[in-house]
Amino acid sequence: QLVESGGGLVQAGDSLTLSCAASGRPMSSYVMGWFRQAPGKNREFVAAISGNGNITYYTDSVKGRFTISRDNAKNTVYLQMQSLKPEDTATYSCAAKEGTAPVMILAFTTGLNDYWGQGTQVTVSS
Repeated sequence: QLVESGGGLVQAGDSLTLSCAASGRPMSSYVMGWFRQAPGKNREFVAAISGNGNITYYTDSVKGRFTISRDNAKNTVYLQMQSLKPEDTATYSCAAKEGTAPVMILAFTTGLNDYWGQGTQVTVSS
């Protein structure tokens, strides 16, 4: 089970940190990351991190603004979001995909993942 938290309403330029806590099994052998979906738009990949935390990958629109990290001791993955823009407004969902090979990061971005959270809303006002 994946449970997200940390969403909210912020102003453009503000920062926000999302958390995704996993339960039921150790997630150190899973790629974990975030997707988002804005109203009327398709779900899009945001960021991913390998099981050991050594590899991270971002969609171009968030590079330099968002940072993904994980704490396997807490079975939790984080998304630090800075310099937020109105176009970042969306429901952010955490996901996990089993696999430790580096190629699994790219597989994760397809959205064909093993586990999903319910999502947390992020709204950025201008």
